[in-house]
Amino acid sequence: MFEIKAREKMVERAVLVGAYIDPAEKASAQELLEELEELVRTLGIPVVDRILVHHREAQARLLIGSGKAEEICEQLRELEGDCLIFDNELTPAQQRNWEELSKVTVVDRQEVILDIFGKRAQTREARLQVDLARMTYSLPRLTRAWSHLGKQGGGIGAKGEGESQLEQDKRNIRAQMDRLKRELVAVRRARATQRKDRKRTPVPNAAIVGYTNAGKSSLLRRLTGADVLVENKLFATLDTTTRKIALPNKQPLLLTDTVGFVRKLPHQLVESFNATLEEAALSDFLIHVLDASHPKVVEFYNTTMQVLGDLGADTGQMLIVFNKMDKVDDPATRIVLRRHFPKAVFISIHTGEGLEELIQRISEFVETNIVTVRLHLPLERTDLLARLHREGTVSAIDYEEAAICVEATLPARSLDAFGPFLAPSALALSGEAPTPP
Repeated sequence: MFEIKAREKMVERAVLVGAYIDPAEKASAQELLEELEELVRTLGIPVVDRILVHHREAQARLLIGSGKAEEICEQLRELEGDCLIFDNELTPAQQRNWEELSKVTVVDRQEVILDIFGKRAQTREARLQVDLARMTYSLPRLTRAWSHLGKQGGGIGAKGEGESQLEQDKRNIRAQMDRLKRELVAVRRARATQRKDRKRTPVPNAAIVGYTNAGKSSLLRRLTGADVLVENKLFATLDTTTRKIALPNKQPLLLTDTVGFVRKLPHQLVESFNATLEEAALSDFLIHVLDASHPKVVEFYNTTMQVLGDLGADTGQMLIVFNKMDKVDDPATRIVLRRHFPKAVFISIHTGEGLEELIQRISEFVETNIVTVRLHLPLERTDLLARLHREGTVSAIDYEEAAICVEATLPARSLDAFGPFLAPSALALSGEAPTPP
């Protein structure tokens, strides 16, 4: 079995580097560098310094100019650092050049996030997704992972010097990637079957989405009592968790916690985690959780909305929830958030502030997707009666001479199939427009 070679020792003193070109992007680059430090600390790696670099244009060899690169390496030696971590995405060649120049391990933001995902993955599905993303990232970087890559070997029927070890390793990793993709197709098929089973019941589903560490898992735990991992760390949990709750109106609801988003999320992860993220795209509505205490909360909102848009999720069916209001001391911040997001709910999972309003708003969302109707079904259409029992809740049934009269509650998505059999008195119950004869 082909495996990526592990590092020889743990990193003990990391120096972070962020580079930007446009002077107007300095503040944003500084914030991203601070976020990178939080990501690195999530891996348990101490950070000894952060270096922000302005450069005129991207250089092919080292991303930044050689003079500035030498200064960074000198500063690294003075701090006795043993790792350089870039917030910018480095090409495989740039990564090798930096390692030759600095004589230490060099990684970028993508590799940090991949390592975090690798440590957090618990289920088979999550591990498959992370393994595929890591292999996709590592494939063009194999030349820095082995010392035996230059060896070549021939064999029966071989021509010339034979296939190099690098070529063999690349062939092996591509074969493993193909296997992982096949397994993920099977996972997606199984997930689609599970989702189809859920759709057969009248229980609506809401997906909890948002920027990482906003409190999504905490919300799921508070509302459902689910035993899910809750930590004050980025990407504390990767595995999708679905739990059932009963709302005050006795209507059940399935709540699904999803993986958090982050700025500059590696595209390999977005592609690999499609099977998980599509839970958000195919839910009845979304609960978008935001950290109200974070100064960049609006930017985090935009990041999440962009990813959801890429997934094809219906952001029109969304309940926005600002969490951690107990940490917002500035009254002006509260006023600004309420002004920009007038339909949002403001809560604190820690203190319980706003949770009753949140549950009430969730109930209202559910009610818009559930309808109560009266139907007159033909006596011979027992298939429709069976479907009604399968997809809805039948509260009353009466067999008359010419029809089966049924009162039932069912998802709005099922209404089209029963539309022709709506009783005149059902219009007020369902809230639907009258159907022409």
